[in-house]
Amino acid sequence: MWKCKHTWKKSSINTLWCLLGCSIGDLGTIFYFQNVVHSFSALSVMLMAIIAGLLTSIALETFILLKDFNFKDALKIALGMSLISMIGMEIAMNSVDFILNGKPVINIETIVPVLLAGFIAPLPYNYWRLKKYGIACH
Repeated sequence: MWKCKHTWKKSSINTLWCLLGCSIGDLGTIFYFQNVVHSFSALSVMLMAIIAGLLTSIALETFILLKDFNFKDALKIALGMSLISMIGMEIAMNSVDFILNGKPVINIETIVPVLLAGFIAPLPYNYWRLKKYGIACH
């Protein structure tokens, strides 16, 4: 089951789209809070980043689907995407960021490992879901 190159390629492309959507909101939120004075804890900032990442991923998916569907159907499909995959991606990204920086911070030295973790963490699940059910987000 785990040896299908076509499925790995398709699930990798799907995961990259998800990573793009999630990272816009996640990294944007972290970047904002690292550049303003605030009293939020690191955990609070990370939770806000995760929520923002989920929302921007859903928004991006809805926008992409508008070429083939009306807004209501596109939003419904986007909301039906695998939250397990997105949440796993978000947790992986924020965990690596915290491990490497000790707090939620975006910098040039750690952005690649953060994004790599966000890509790798949900990839096996996305492959399995695509292979077993034929379900893909994109």
